[in-house]
Amino acid sequence: MTRPRIICHMHMSLDGKIVGDYLPTDVGMASQREFYALAYGPERHYRGHRGWLSGRITTEDNFTHYREPALNEAAATVPDGDYIAVPDSTMNYFSIDPSGQLGWEKNSIDYFDTNAHVVEILSGRASNAYKDLLRRLGISYLIAGDDSLDLELAVEKIAENFGGEELMLGGGGGVNWSFIRAGLCDEVSIVLTPAADGAKGAQTLFEADDRYSAAVPTEFDLQDAQKLDDGSLWLRYTVKGPIS
Repeated sequence: MTRPRIICHMHMSLDGKIVGDYLPTDVGMASQREFYALAYGPERHYRGHRGWLSGRITTEDNFTHYREPALNEAAATVPDGDYIAVPDSTMNYFSIDPSGQLGWEKNSIDYFDTNAHVVEILSGRASNAYKDLLRRLGISYLIAGDDSLDLELAVEKIAENFGGEELMLGGGGGVNWSFIRAGLCDEVSIVLTPAADGAKGAQTLFEADDRYSAAVPTEFDLQDAQKLDDGSLWLRYTVKGPIS
């Protein structure tokens, strides 16, 4: 199997935050629309993908809102391996959820004008009851790794089962940094909104976690910078790697 080209496409404030009170403002929403158009709009720049991948916390914050999954602990044993509920979906939302915690209620999400089929990225820690829930809801899942998630296997399985020459990576900061450190991110695309809120402790573009990926000085090569119609700045970098 071969992996797709992976683009970390993120929206960010001037003070480096990817979440915060600046987002629902008129300025923040205008910038988010520009961000959306580049990767998911009808005239999008990135056209070689069939979806984007995010971590569990990003999914909780935006879609499942920390609901408990409605499990049936007495469910019959599901078949081994991956489960593809909708193989021909136009757009997919790949959610990293190694142990199966997200409280989904349906098999798709809506993001501006895009409807995307939900695909869970699980490890061998996910329970039979959780996989049964996903099957009942018509949510696809891919199993990548046993006790821990194998990111490289995950993206290879995404390409194999859902196609696309590209895969968009969409946060949070821990997931983004894990992909950088694993050598699995080819490009970083940032839409920098002309706003900030100064909040302390808000999640940033990249965040190291010693459980998964250490903090290491890393170099990026600027490929392009464009001013967008709303005043946002679109920055594109290739990933060069650790600085010696």
